[in-house]
Amino acid sequence: MLDKIISQFGVQLLSVNEAADSFSSAVYKCTLLNGETVFIKIPYTQLKFQRELEAYEILKGQVAIPEMLDYWSGDEECPGAFLLSQLKGNVLTEEASTQVAFQVGVIHAKMHSVQPPAWKVLTGLKNEFPDWPIFIEKQFNSFAEDVREVLDKDLYNKAISKFLKMKQELPSADGPSFIHMDFRPANIIVDHDKVSGILDFESVRFGSTEIDFTKLYRDFLSLDSEKYKAYKDGYNSVRTLIDLEAVLPFYRFTDAFNSIGWCKRRGMKKNAVFYEENLEILKKLL
Repeated sequence: MLDKIISQFGVQLLSVNEAADSFSSAVYKCTLLNGETVFIKIPYTQLKFQRELEAYEILKGQVAIPEMLDYWSGDEECPGAFLLSQLKGNVLTEEASTQVAFQVGVIHAKMHSVQPPAWKVLTGLKNEFPDWPIFIEKQFNSFAEDVREVLDKDLYNKAISKFLKMKQELPSADGPSFIHMDFRPANIIVDHDKVSGILDFESVRFGSTEIDFTKLYRDFLSLDSEKYKAYKDGYNSVRTLIDLEAVLPFYRFTDAFNSIGWCKRRGMKKNAVFYEENLEILKKLL
């Protein structure tokens, strides 16, 4: 399938290597004959392809993202593919400075400032904000079917009860905003002390910002209070940040629960480490 995609894009390559940190789609780092680096991305499904295509069109000129050099809508064998430019730098790490944390807050807030466009009919990227509580419950219940098969019965029942209780305590939703849904360090590219941009838009929605802080908090912000403060300052320089302490417990819990369900769907053996990490988080939160 990759050969067919390369042919569709009409590019001549010196080398092709599978990229790391891509758990859903297939991503390949490619070197062109002129030495330039580009990426080929094959989303997991046709819906994810359409979602990402619309995201690139909406975010262009508003948020720093890779340039979409070309795309192919796919066929019965392939859900579609993108040819993308390279963002200069490497993924965000816990060693990043407070200056970088501030910039992460800025770019996150800029993304959340993007609202559903009146000029475009969306077919993949849905606006979930009008029925946000229903969207959250549907997502949870969908993964619950998978979680039930792998979780201890008592632990599962405790999780269901906790979800119902915590959902009632959430503040009013904040939006409608463009939300990434997988805003984590591996999708944030940093060049020295500058954030180059954001990657991966196959899970995006329009919805409430409250869901979009969990993974960044888990993998970066919670590790250093100074960087957490710098991130908040950066975010607030663009738009007002919601009270994260009021929503993080609920979304940290649902993220761990849903991630366990995701591991069951995608293969327990293949995702064993990720499963154990989220099981540990779930137990602590319960």
